[in-house]
Amino acid sequence: MSFQGSIQELPVPDIIQLVSVSGKTGMFMLARGSERGYIFLRSGRIVHAELGGLTGEEAVYALAIWSTGDFQFTPGKEVETVSIDKTNTSLLMEAARRLDEWKVLARKIPGVDYVPVLKPREVGEPVSLSPPEWNLITRIDGVRTVEELARATGSNSFDTAKVLYGLVTSDLIAMRPRDSVARPHPSQPGAAQPGLASGAGRPAASGPSASGSTPSPSAGSSRPGSPSGSMPTPPIPPVLGDEKKILMILCTRVKQEAETAIGESNLPGIDRPYKQALAEIDRGRGVEAVRDLIRQTEKAIASIRGPAIMKAFQEKMSLVMQPKV
Repeated sequence: MSFQGSIQELPVPDIIQLVSVSGKTGMFMLARGSERGYIFLRSGRIVHAELGGLTGEEAVYALAIWSTGDFQFTPGKEVETVSIDKTNTSLLMEAARRLDEWKVLARKIPGVDYVPVLKPREVGEPVSLSPPEWNLITRIDGVRTVEELARATGSNSFDTAKVLYGLVTSDLIAMRPRDSVARPHPSQPGAAQPGLASGAGRPAASGPSASGSTPSPSAGSSRPGSPSGSMPTPPIPPVLGDEKKILMILCTRVKQEAETAIGESNLPGIDRPYKQALAEIDRGRGVEAVRDLIRQTEKAIASIRGPAIMKAFQEKMSLVMQPKV
């Protein structure tokens, strides 16, 4: 006999507990909009779960924080795959813990289908980012949802939401409903690129800028090797909107870390490349401007405080300097 109902009336961990204690074999299908998740039980034990690209325990935990949707249990439905080794008790205790923690996170992160966007901030304003925050903020493009950012960072929605919670609390980002954010079709010019992480060293995609204007070709430009007056090559489009803000925030962080390493502030060897990097980003240069800033700052630190201090600074900067895939 099928068992079905609303997740709003009965949380997912409680739903599973009701069926598992009966020792039944079957499949839970959970639906929220176009999303579908599946949890399989064998003689009352949870053996496998799927949700999008997630499988196993993480799929159960991701489903456990759903607050809306419907569920249906189909008895007798089996699966050969076994992706979960934990006991039901351990699995459901962790799911319940995450659900409780999610209720706190939900005050700032309404859902994994929301889109984080960078908030305006004064250039040079102090900002402090942990490595996980740094890793995430370089991928925020004002288009991808929490769930999509989780996949981009190789994490899960729950841990990504925890990092975003700190960024929202610090007033660095705001959360927007997915429907309120323009999401260009991937085949269109100007479709959002996969953030700075995959666009390291590359210009932003061509197309209309954040203000709605489209960069026009520079007068007299031409393809290399072609006669003068031939079809002009469009200029490299500038870094736009949120990406520019991210890069400027990173430059400020580099300067702060350098001053902390040296123990002094307002040093010409640190300030000069910092201001130069900001100017280059403002003119449209991408993440390479930040990497050049780091290299120049490393040289200044080595000159002022020696190679040991420079090495410590270099290790902190490795997250930015490493190639992004």
